[in-house]
Amino acid sequence: MRVNEIFYSLQGEGRWTGTPSVFVRFSGCNLKCDFCDTDHVDGVEMTARQIVERVRGAVSGLSLFAEVTDGIHVVLTGGEPGLQVTDELIGLLHDDGWFVQIETNGTCRLPEGIDWVTCSPKGGGMPVAEHVDELKVVFDGRRDVSEYEGLDAEVFSLQPMDVGDEAENVLIRERTVLYCMEHPSWHLSLQTHKLLGIR
Repeated sequence: MRVNEIFYSLQGEGRWTGTPSVFVRFSGCNLKCDFCDTDHVDGVEMTARQIVERVRGAVSGLSLFAEVTDGIHVVLTGGEPGLQVTDELIGLLHDDGWFVQIETNGTCRLPEGIDWVTCSPKGGGMPVAEHVDELKVVFDGRRDVSEYEGLDAEVFSLQPMDVGDEAENVLIRERTVLYCMEHPSWHLSLQTHKLLGIR
């Protein structure tokens, strides 16, 4: 598997916002979204065991986590992690005591046993993932997202798109808030890690 980076921070988006998590960012994606801020090229080839060792190492220097990792989140993200994540990796992470969340665009079938699947479909179309816990749509303020409302998910999150222009971002945020208020099944998801200046 090709891994771009592994680091410890707080989950910045969606249902688990604010949760301490180790992020495993995989290189490579099958989509080319113009708003993406991820490096899809750089990375290091790693085995499942090497990834788990690096995940454990990301928190081992903190006294609070020196002995126990049980229940701590690991977030598999990318790029598109579904292109590379294996049953072996999920099994080893569980054996080590991690709660496994994946952030996927929904275009790939995923290994079984992932604890929380956050699906953020891009460019329309229904996800092929057999199970989705959270649907997180990046919202441009204009797109009709009603096509997703029949999907069987526990949480529906609407996240304002960051287009790199603050004046336009303000309008998109306003439209996102209004959409959530008019459609209460949707929850507002902000990129709090950007607001806090953390990774």
